[in-house]
Amino acid sequence: MTDTGFVIKPDQRTRLAGMHVRNPDGSLQAIEFEMPQQPEFFMGGGGLYSTGPDYLKFLQMLLHGGRLEGAQILRPETVANMGRNHIGELTVGLLKTAIPASSNDAEFFPGMVKKWGLGYMISTEDAHTGRSGGSLAWAGLGNTYYWVDPTKRLAGLILTQILPFADARVLSLFDQFERAMYAGRTA
Repeated sequence: MTDTGFVIKPDQRTRLAGMHVRNPDGSLQAIEFEMPQQPEFFMGGGGLYSTGPDYLKFLQMLLHGGRLEGAQILRPETVANMGRNHIGELTVGLLKTAIPASSNDAEFFPGMVKKWGLGYMISTEDAHTGRSGGSLAWAGLGNTYYWVDPTKRLAGLILTQILPFADARVLSLFDQFERAMYAGRTA
């Protein structure tokens, strides 16, 4: 992953995707948005810049038990532990926004019991999209979404730069994309 980090390098700045906000009429408006380049600390839960190819390498590594291109990046038991339920009997429900300009309320797969692992939301049953129970997924503020399905050996990623989070149009696109990925596997 040569194009991923918290600080934007000069050659990366020319390729940086712009951030947009969804207006009430559905149109998109470009906005200024950049994570601090000299923060007090780099957040583990956000602020990372990356590219689609780099992110897919990361997902492939997770899908292959911590191994990528002949190198063991994480131990298989570490990857397995990341995907285990770490909240016991608690469940993931509606994620209520505290800052509507940054995020809408969000609930992924309403009605399905979901759990938290160390880095992902865990789907506990098969989803309508084709995703298997035990699959792992999460997202980023700019409506970036991924999933890793260890059972069907499939990972997917969609990247946009749109605020607020949980944008209905992007979620619909993600649903269609995921369904198409699984449909293509059985065709």
